[in-house]
This record gives sequence, structure tokens and C-alpha cells, in this order.
Amino acid sequence: MGTTPETDAHSGTLHGVVTTEVKPPKSGFTTFLLVVCAMAFVAAAMLRLLGIDGTRYMIATTSLTPYVTVAGLLIGLFALLRRRWVVGLTMTLVAIVMVANVAPRAFPDSRPNGVGQPVRVMTSNLLVGMADAEAIVREVRARKIDILAMQELTPEMVRDLERAGLDQVLPNRVFLDEPGGSGSGIASKYPLTQRNLTPPGTLQQAGAVVDLPGKDIEVVSVHPLPPVVTAGPEAWQRELAGLPSPDSTGAIRVLAGDFNATLDHVGITRLLNKGYVDAADQVGKGLIHTWPSDSGIWPPPVTIDHVLVDQRCPVDTTDVFDVPGSDHRAVVTQFVVPKF
Repeated sequence: MGTTPETDAHSGTLHGVVTTEVKPPKSGFTTFLLVVCAMAFVAAAMLRLLGIDGTRYMIATTSLTPYVTVAGLLIGLFALLRRRWVVGLTMTLVAIVMVANVAPRAFPDSRPNGVGQPVRVMTSNLLVGMADAEAIVREVRARKIDILAMQELTPEMVRDLERAGLDQVLPNRVFLDEPGGSGSGIASKYPLTQRNLTPPGTLQQAGAVVDLPGKDIEVVSVHPLPPVVTAGPEAWQRELAGLPSPDSTGAIRVLAGDFNATLDHVGITRLLNKGYVDAADQVGKGLIHTWPSDSGIWPPPVTIDHVLVDQRCPVDTTDVFDVPGSDHRAVVTQFVVPKF
């Protein structure tokens, strides 16, 4: 409300004239953009919350869940500031649910008590044998690695690792090296016995029993076919589903490698629900990206390399670091294998 002075023609005095404030109309274009953003965000959120894999494009969208969550929350708050109440409230509420699913990865879980054999596992995708073998062996030495799981292990890479001295620190091996990106391998400080722990797949996934002091463990070097290949995600879904479940009455199992999947994909969540824990998630490093190693703007960095351990194994530490020559970062974790 306000007054506008006007001069009365007869009296020459000023009188208060009541005026009405006219609000500017809402921008229809802004509303349209916000509605489109809300529809896209809710659709992407439902893929994650309902556990829908669908097409390779849907799977790629799910891998971006942390980014989608932040974007949805910010746009929802912006819509509220612009008084688009329905759009703003819808996006903000869905974003809060998404935050509740994603944010805990940045915070460590309470470590259960556990007494047993400490084990340090490292996993590294070698990019069709182009990774720097000397750098890998140097990290194995410096970090006192007990078990090394490798993906895309080529015959040439095996020779490079031998020349770099891998046999001196990890003398036991189960290598399924092949040209190209289909090879796989496990090297260990402790004796290994090869074991087929997964069904035949497109790419090799080496498996072995590790003869630790005390209780043995079974290890798989995980590498399912990427879901975004032209042929579609069926092989990826099948190979993730074929990974062994935890054995509550038998050997401790560890799945380490390039899963081509994030913690938001159905294949990983099913494994976690069966009794595995993601080592990085356990220590509050579940949002650290592993691919691509050079964290540019495109493609957006995502976390697709994991070490999943039996939930009976307390996790002490996890570290992620670059490997020269590879587009994947390596993951190292230490956990305790209980005596009983």
C-alpha cells in the first residue's frame, strides 16, 4: 500500500491517493524450464530408488547419481525461491531422499571389533597392459601389499611386471593373461590355489584361494563387460549376478576389481545386501572417484573400482591413487580376516 501526492485543483492541498501494487507476472519460460528439470530429475531418481537397470543409457544415468542428487537439490531450492511451490517442494523432497542414500558414503561407519590376520589388497585395471609396471611394483612394495588383483592383464604386461620385480614381493600367481582387455590375474605374498568362482564370462575373472596364516580366503579379480557397449547391458547384468555370494559357513570371500558399476547400481546393491561391504564406503571414502584417473569435466568421474569384503571382516583403511599409464585409479584396502 502507498500514497501518491496529487495537487487538488480547488484547494491546492495534497491528498493521499490509494494505489494498488501490481506484481509482475511469473515468467512462463522459467516455469517451463523448472518443470522439465523436475521431470528429468524425478525420472533419474526413480531409476536409482526403484533399482531399475533398463537400457545402457539408464545405467549410465544411474552412475551419475551423486551429481544428479546435488543438481536436483540446488534446482529444487531455486524453484522454492522463485515461488514455484509444487516444483520446488517435489524436487527438494526427492533430493533429500537421494541425499540420505548417497551422503553416508562420505562418513566412516563404526568399526566392529575383530581379531585376526590383517590383509592388504590392491586392485588395478592395467588398461590393456599400458600401465607402468615399475610404478605398480613400487606401490606394492611401499604399501606392503599382500594380494594384487589385476584386470586387463596382457602377456606383455606380465613380462614387464616380472622385469620390474613383482615376483620378488608377490611370488605366487594365478594369471589368465590375454591380449587386449580380457586378461585377469592375482598375485600374492601367500600361496594360491586357482579356483573357478564365477561362471564363464566375456572377460576373464581370475579366482583363487589364498592360504593365509589361519583362515583361508577366496579372492576374485572382478571385471564384467561394461554395460554401455553397443550390444547392451545384458552381459554386464549376467556377469555381476554370477559373482559369488558371501559364504557364511565357509571361506571368507573378497571381490576386488573393476566392476564397471557404482554403489548405485542394482548388481552392487544386491551383493551388499547378501553380506558384502564396500571397503571404501566403510571408511568414508565411498565418493572418491576411480575412473577416469584424470578427473576432467568429461566424462564425469565415477567410482567403479571396488573392494568388497565379507561383512565379518572389519575394514581398517582404504586408499585410492593414480597409476601412470592407466585410466583407472588403483584401490588399496586393509581389513582383518577373523580367526573363527
